[in-house]
Amino acid sequence: MSDALTGQRCVPCEGGVAPLTLEQAQTLMKQLDAAWQLAADGRSIHAEWKFKNFYHAMSFANAIAHVANTEDHHPDLSVGYGYCRVVYNTHAIGGLSQNDFICAAKIDALPRV
Repeated sequence: MSDALTGQRCVPCEGGVAPLTLEQAQTLMKQLDAAWQLAADGRSIHAEWKFKNFYHAMSFANAIAHVANTEDHHPDLSVGYGYCRVVYNTHAIGGLSQNDFICAAKIDALPRV
């Protein structure tokens, strides 16, 4: 987890800026937990965590929702019995932005049961 990323705040993005290059994304990936994977096209990052039951998976998903609402940058979530999957990209620019990595780092800082 990167203190450099967790100490930052997301900046509103309405488009008009270029997404991060593959090289920039690869550099930022080094600051995230190994659970995060960079899509082959460099346009998104995703991670999945396993939990012992639905309650713990939902608790983690709710903590992610809190991060997303605080930062006003929202991932795609998939939650079920014993798992939580997260995908981040910045829809307005069709790829990754610094915001995606800030939120991913903040998720890395969440406790897991």
